[in-house]
Amino acid sequence: MKALQVDGLSAGYGKIQVLWEVSLNVEEGEFATIIGANGAGKTTLLRTISGLLPTRSGSVSALGGRVTGQPAARIVRGGTGHVPEGRQIFPLMSVSENLNSGADYLPEARRAAPATRKFVHDLFPRLAERSAQLAGTLSGGERQMLAIGRALMSKPRLLLVDEPSLGLSPALTQTVFGALRTINEEGTTVVLVEQNVRQSLRLASTAFVLENGRIVRQGSGRELLEDPAVQASYLAL
Repeated sequence: MKALQVDGLSAGYGKIQVLWEVSLNVEEGEFATIIGANGAGKTTLLRTISGLLPTRSGSVSALGGRVTGQPAARIVRGGTGHVPEGRQIFPLMSVSENLNSGADYLPEARRAAPATRKFVHDLFPRLAERSAQLAGTLSGGERQMLAIGRALMSKPRLLLVDEPSLGLSPALTQTVFGALRTINEEGTTVVLVEQNVRQSLRLASTAFVLENGRIVRQGSGRELLEDPAVQASYLAL
């Protein structure tokens, strides 16, 4: 089954169109990466898939069901999680309360919350250590861990992750990427938007290049790593 199917998707902000007839498919269980320069439309694409932005034309299906035009909350209930760019945690709530908020409105997720929280704490032991701490006092890396953990609390089968390494040290970047690999190995389909092209392509079973709002290349992560055009544009080789 396709975890994500995007067909002829166009979207944007107000009078500004950002995406132009984007089409891509991600199979269930894959780790997909979308690369592209700043302003290429990567964040807009994830926001449109998750219902935070309306589509202008085209369609989106997630986990076997059409989600075009559905509100974001319904898309989450259908099994799609979104870790947005910039983390967007609740700074005046504790780490524990932030995690709980990921499951609060989903009965199945609430029932599974103790086991899911253990999984999150195993991924990111710092969150367990800082459970009672206000989220606004965390470091940037810890906030990123919390944003991913909060999304996992909804028990997504499809996880959209936007620029998780932004502003992180190399060591914390490795921690976050290692966690995403584990999440995928546990059965969750991951769609990653990331500026760390080399690292993200190494993780990817399938990958796409987005330029000026259009998909211009796709293949396996290895194929794009070895693509001369990708190397010249994104890897400085």
